[in-house]
Amino acid sequence: ALRFAKLGGLWRTHSCVQRRDSSRRFLHITHNLFHVEHGTPSFTLGALLVETAICRVRAPQAIPPKPSKPHPNPPCYDWRVAKIIAVTNQKGGVGKTTTAINLAASLAANDISVLLVDSDPQGNATTGLGVEKGLENKRTLYEALTQGVPLSDVIVKTLCEGLDLVPADKDLVAANLDLVDLPNREYRLTETLAPIRDRYQYIVIDCPPSLDLLTLNALVAADSALVPIQCEFFALEGISQLMDTIDKIRAGFGRKLELEGILLTMFDDRTNLARQVAEDLRDFFNHDVLTTVIPRSIKLAEAPSYGKPILMYDPRSRAAESYIKLAKEILENEQRKRQTAESAR
Repeated sequence: ALRFAKLGGLWRTHSCVQRRDSSRRFLHITHNLFHVEHGTPSFTLGALLVETAICRVRAPQAIPPKPSKPHPNPPCYDWRVAKIIAVTNQKGGVGKTTTAINLAASLAANDISVLLVDSDPQGNATTGLGVEKGLENKRTLYEALTQGVPLSDVIVKTLCEGLDLVPADKDLVAANLDLVDLPNREYRLTETLAPIRDRYQYIVIDCPPSLDLLTLNALVAADSALVPIQCEFFALEGISQLMDTIDKIRAGFGRKLELEGILLTMFDDRTNLARQVAEDLRDFFNHDVLTTVIPRSIKLAEAPSYGKPILMYDPRSRAAESYIKLAKEILENEQRKRQTAESAR
């Protein structure tokens, strides 16, 4: 069935998917704000086409190993390998996991291959994508970091086509202790991601709410850091410490770790405090603050309990629209950086 509609002034293509069996069907909405040709996003305007299609949902399963040459600590903006974005903030409750899940899903919905790495021992990104934790003999990021298990044996498929997941569970909390005595402990995640990095266009890492070895590994492995921040006073206190950590990683590990942007989350424009915090952040960080703002949303809070990103749970919500705008803004910024890098050659 075909329908035409317009939402938020943005034209996009929806394709509704999914069936698990003959008696149970799942709806999967993909939003195509843009299409990608040869790795470069090309934006088009046109009628909003809603196309419904039924297909089979793939159950989470391990991806068989694929021979590939490792890319040891590849340089930032090497277009042959995935760009790695670490979603980080040592302050808890600012929307890191929600942003990691929905940014990854928004990219995947637009025919971009994405890997989401759950680097938080709480494993919320794992359950938020409908993958069950704590199953016997199920491998997670912990085994990959500490026991050398290939990441290809850990990666599982999700209900979102094009989005794969490296799951985590409570065992990952022991990694902070196990990594202490290992050689090159700060590069363990970098080395783990290297053999599979050329299979994806984007890798999104959900960091824990602390500045421990897991976060350090994520920032060393990443090309850029995306910092969600709640528009409240306490959320502002630790951001200077995080920026200082990013500067130290650049100096101490020789990484060109860039700031992908500061993302305002849980924004309620009805309150003076939220508007004042947003204004102060934009005055201080200027263009580092992303244009996209994630609103406070009940639907966004409900979606993880159903094991779905907001695009599948309520694709017409303001939150879904905001995360699609975020994906578009990140890709537009990436395109500008690529053009600048190519013109400088």
